[in-house]
Amino acid sequence: MVAMDYFVDPQHKRLRAEVRRFAEEEVEPRVAGMEAKQEVDRDLSRAIARQGWIGVTIPCRYGGMGMGHLAKTIIIEELSRVSAAMGAMVQASQLGVAKVIHFGSEEQKAHWLPQVASGDCLPTIAVTEPESGGHVLGMTGTAERRGDEYLLNGRKWFVGNSHIGDVHGVVLRTGEGSHGLTAFLVESDRPGFRLGELGDPFGLHGFSFGEIIFENCRVPVANRLADEGQGLDVAYSSSILYGRPNLTAVSLGIHRAVVEDTVRFCRERTVYGKPLGQLPNIHLKIGQMQSRLMIAKLAAYHATHLLDGGLPCDAELINAKLINYEYATASAKDAMEIHAARGLQRVHNIERYYRDAVHIYAPAGTADIQRHRLGQVAFGTYGQDWSTRLAGRIGCSEAPAEAAVGGVDALGGAASASW
Repeated sequence: MVAMDYFVDPQHKRLRAEVRRFAEEEVEPRVAGMEAKQEVDRDLSRAIARQGWIGVTIPCRYGGMGMGHLAKTIIIEELSRVSAAMGAMVQASQLGVAKVIHFGSEEQKAHWLPQVASGDCLPTIAVTEPESGGHVLGMTGTAERRGDEYLLNGRKWFVGNSHIGDVHGVVLRTGEGSHGLTAFLVESDRPGFRLGELGDPFGLHGFSFGEIIFENCRVPVANRLADEGQGLDVAYSSSILYGRPNLTAVSLGIHRAVVEDTVRFCRERTVYGKPLGQLPNIHLKIGQMQSRLMIAKLAAYHATHLLDGGLPCDAELINAKLINYEYATASAKDAMEIHAARGLQRVHNIERYYRDAVHIYAPAGTADIQRHRLGQVAFGTYGQDWSTRLAGRIGCSEAPAEAAVGGVDALGGAASASW
């Protein structure tokens, strides 16, 4: 697929070539094993982290790449083209990066960001709870202030990188209502922290998005992110500014693989003495898939281009997630029909692409949530954009960033930030 030169520069192109080479040489040979074992691939996750790509949005002064969100999209897209599980691993780690960049103190940034950039630390964000699901304000896990410490109790699930994460960005209840949530950094080796169920996922084999549990887990006040009561800000901003574009990139990578593999199959498969792709009905399906892919990529790159520029783009990020999920699954369904019975065979990968794509539906808000938000945009009732509110902190600038301040936007409802 021809690169969109309007959005990318030579540095982006070099990055794409680097990630693609690694994905094809190092990741692809391990995909079959991840599918067969259906276990978390810790070694491969760490190998990817050591490439420095999780630090793509981390400023250079903290050891990061300082390349921004479009570069992040390219990294996740190229990995997801080969393994959506590993693309999901990187996107989940980026959610963990977001909370420290935008809400961490200078001491927290100086401590954690260089470790993330070097690949020595995998961060997560943990918001979703079993009972409340995507309704962030419905969470019941608690953090009780006791002198210079907080006592944490509760369960989080669907936590991206749950079973390989080193530090978890956790949002818990410290009071009532929307101003009663607070965020913390919790190390995975801290007493009172333990792992729960990994789950039995439909797809994304090799990636962990399971449960973490806090049982009288003590963390110092120094581990609190921003002020007490700003937890909702942490959850929503991470979900909107990072979660939606990250998941968009996973969908885009899957979509590319679907189209590329199906075109290859149609060239190689002979029916009635000619390549399958020459049959008129098949040719039309491929054309529709290509059209979806072009629209999806445009939506993804346009949104992150605006984000890197510090411009208002909440609506574009929302739309990109919606379009990329729905188009990727629609093309995967078409690919299954084109492959017919062969589509059910693992050797052709199409059933894996379909299973992996379905996983993108719920995180950072379902398709209906995205439509609800876009309806608010249309009626002028959406409220303040997070991309506007954090405009000075989401570009590639090397200027120091302070923690976001102020009240909670009236976004309400399900915008789950986990994984």
